[in-house]
Amino acid sequence: MPNNHLSIAQATTLLQQSGNLFTEIFKHGTLSVEFYKPKKTDKQTPHSRDEVYVVATGTGKFYNDGITTAIKPGDFLFVVAGVEHRFIYFTDDFSTWVFFYGPEGGEKE
Repeated sequence: MPNNHLSIAQATTLLQQSGNLFTEIFKHGTLSVEFYKPKKTDKQTPHSRDEVYVVATGTGKFYNDGITTAIKPGDFLFVVAGVEHRFIYFTDDFSTWVFFYGPEGGEKE
């Protein structure tokens, strides 16, 4: 896997090879980058670290701490550690980059 450049096509291939809905594709210090493609229903639960999503493909809606927003490729989404969130009403081609960073419990402002 390249250490400083990865295309959506490469990330999709790595994900397919993993056989999972998500796979870690890069790590450096506290940064962990995953590629995620839920199927039909997003069953994720709150995470212990702050995270950023950047929508790669597809459209849908994103539920984050009581607020639902329409999403499309290129959209940036931030989730504070421990907050309930999930993708809903997403298209079959939906996929997203996921960036976890910082300490367990999230960063303090």
